[in-house]
Amino acid sequence: MSVFAIRHGETEWSLNGRHTGTTDIPLTDNGRRLATLLQPTLSGKAFALVLVSPLKRARETAELSGLAGTAIVDPDLVEWNYGKYEGLTPKQIHDMAPGWLIFRDGCPGGETPEQVGVRVDRVIVRARAVTGDVALFAHGHVLRVLVARWLGLPAGAGQHFLLDTGTLNVLDNYRGIPAVKTWNAPLVGSVPAPPRQEPEALARPRQ
Repeated sequence: MSVFAIRHGETEWSLNGRHTGTTDIPLTDNGRRLATLLQPTLSGKAFALVLVSPLKRARETAELSGLAGTAIVDPDLVEWNYGKYEGLTPKQIHDMAPGWLIFRDGCPGGETPEQVGVRVDRVIVRARAVTGDVALFAHGHVLRVLVARWLGLPAGAGQHFLLDTGTLNVLDNYRGIPAVKTWNAPLVGSVPAPPRQEPEALARPRQ
């Protein structure tokens, strides 16, 4: 079995680097175009299980990709709870907490990496319990934790897996060993968005 892990399309907050956790905002027009580009890749597959975050941007992506009809909402796929950092840019956070890194420090009033790892582990157990391919529609930070846990790494190892909006990722196995087949793959024919860095990359102090 393969797990197709799809990060939702572009939003206004993803464009300007604001941390978007539980704030339920929609996709931009470009985000919707990106989501429709998933159809050729996903339409020919008979997924045994399709799970989607309850947040609008992930559900829109699933709908526009053609899989809304079989999608099951899974609260464990919701984005990282950023607590007091919700809606803030990396600069605003580092003004308050210099050197902060979400995969190490978590968020005050929100979740720790270990707490996100616990719910991601439940998603992985659910995916591995079925026979056939699985599709997951979720968010950047939670999916970065998911790939780390898929490989048996600590939740904090998600820091090593950069992930852009509107990308396709495939988790698989190599002779019974959890492996990554595809990661952060742009969708063919996508409309390019302005270049941006992940929030943590923007937040790292210069040497």
